[in-house]
Amino acid sequence: MFDFLQGYDLLGAFWVTVQLTVYSAIGSLIWGTLLAAMRVSPVPLMRGFGTCYVNIVRNIPLTVIIVFTSLGLFQTLGVSLGADRFTTINFRLAVLGLTAYTSAFVCEAVRSGINTVPLGQVEAARAIGLSFPQVLRIIVLPQAFRSVVGPLASVLIALTKNTTVAAAIGVAEAALLMREMIENEAQLILISAIFALGFLCLTLPTGLLLGWVAKKVAVKR
Repeated sequence: MFDFLQGYDLLGAFWVTVQLTVYSAIGSLIWGTLLAAMRVSPVPLMRGFGTCYVNIVRNIPLTVIIVFTSLGLFQTLGVSLGADRFTTINFRLAVLGLTAYTSAFVCEAVRSGINTVPLGQVEAARAIGLSFPQVLRIIVLPQAFRSVVGPLASVLIALTKNTTVAAAIGVAEAALLMREMIENEAQLILISAIFALGFLCLTLPTGLLLGWVAKKVAVKR
C-alpha cells in the first residue's frame, strides 16, 4: 500500500517545514516583541508605526506576502539575502515573509500580556528613575510573556500550518511534495491522510507542551 512512498523524500520535506517554522518563529518573536514595545511606547511616531504595521500586514493574505518576497524583492529588486543558490534564496525569502506576517499576531499577543501588568508597578518603576526601555525589559515583559504562553502557542501552531504557503515560491516543504505526489500517484485519500498525520505530529505535541508550560508559569494574581 505504501510502496509509492519510496521514490519521495517525505522526511526531508517535513524537515524543511520544521526549519521554516523554527526560523520564522524566532524572527517573529523578536520582531513582534519590538512591535509590541512600539505600540505601548510614549513616542507618538513609534506608536503610529506599530499600529499601522499590525493593521496593514495582518489584513494582507499571506500568499500575497510570500509571492511579493519572490517577485518583488528578489526578481525585481535583486534582494537575495546573502544566498547564491535559487533554493536557498527562496527558503530565506519564505522565512522573511512568514516572519513579517506572523510578527503582527505575536505583537498583539504580547501587547495583551503587557496590558495585564498592573499600572502601579510601571508607575513605581518610573518613580525610582527607570527609563521606558528598562521598565519594559525588567518589569513588564517578563510578566507579559508568562501570561501569553497560551496565545503564543496558538500563533506557533498557525505558523506551522502557514508554512505550506511557501510552496507558492517553490520551497521544497511538505505541501509542495504533497502536490507533486497527488499529481503523480492515484492515491489522493491516502496521500492526504499521510500529510495530515504529519502535520498533526508537528502541531499536537507543540500545543500540549506549551499548554503545560503556560500552566506552570502562569502569573498568580
